[in-house]
Amino acid sequence: NLMFVFFSAFEIFGVNKRYLLLYLVYLCIGAGLEVVIRFAPKVFDQGSRLMILLQSAVLVSYGILSSLAQPYMAALMFHVVLVLIGISYIDTLSLMTGVLILSCMVFLFTSFRMKPFSIAYQDLYHTIVFLSLALALHYTFQHIRMQQFETTQRDIQIQRELEVKSSFDGLTGMLSRARFFSLAAEVLHSTHSGYMALCLMDLDGFKQINDKLGHQMGDKALQIAGTTVLHAINADVSDKWSLPERIIREKKSFAGRLGGDEFIIILRNLSGREQLVPVLQNMLLSLNQVKFGELHGIFASVGIVEIDAKEKDIDHAYQLADEALYASKRAGKNQITFGGQNTGGIA
Repeated sequence: NLMFVFFSAFEIFGVNKRYLLLYLVYLCIGAGLEVVIRFAPKVFDQGSRLMILLQSAVLVSYGILSSLAQPYMAALMFHVVLVLIGISYIDTLSLMTGVLILSCMVFLFTSFRMKPFSIAYQDLYHTIVFLSLALALHYTFQHIRMQQFETTQRDIQIQRELEVKSSFDGLTGMLSRARFFSLAAEVLHSTHSGYMALCLMDLDGFKQINDKLGHQMGDKALQIAGTTVLHAINADVSDKWSLPERIIREKKSFAGRLGGDEFIIILRNLSGREQLVPVLQNMLLSLNQVKFGELHGIFASVGIVEIDAKEKDIDHAYQLADEALYASKRAGKNQITFGGQNTGGIA
């Protein structure tokens, strides 16, 4: 269009100066569309098909009017526009075929009406050739772009699966150690208010389960323990991909497996210790009542540290909870201890 503005301004190649305003108008339309694309892309996203038809109409009308501005010359710009539409806009093949054929029909109608027959006949010949080319290119580009889209989606899915695999424990479905600590650090470093507690839970006598009942039963005990913990804190891990984001955004409680028979939990959205203790006691009670084959009860010790708004170091909080956990072990196991203060068992 800039070239045609230049040709028209200086009347080069038979482009009449009186059509300068026409080219300037289309220059403004093109600039306006570019501004919208750059600064309001959602307008195009929300009505992409309508925008395809609108831009195609602008391009076709430009090509036709450019052709009529040179009535004694075979059209050039329209056929350029025809190919441009074919390779630029990817939609259903039937829609774009209809757009291209309808555009050619309008162009040929104006050509035979406004141009000498010999020139219009050349336009017909060129239109048949370029329409075939535009349709072939459209199909080819559409096929290539669909392949690229499928490859991109497959790569995204593989990346998600790898991230989920590295973020979650394969046996229990809980957060992995590394992912739990990264989320916990993010929670503590953000502005946090309300009651929060870090809990460590270690299964009592887990080695005996492995030795007496076998490692398969030991794995089952870990799975049951993980499921019980997640149920106790109302953690929905069905959508693993979005779970970390939901934990941060919705301030949810979350849990992970540190390795072996040790689990770690951050509890939030509770009123205080008086609400926390029953949650953990019910969790231990559920574990104690497990009956699966030769497995009669799972027992665990719990250590807790309450986290205030000033605490920013997850490693320091973990150390305090670990000390509370070993205090529970020393007190007779299957116990809950707050920072060195034993709350007793659940029997």
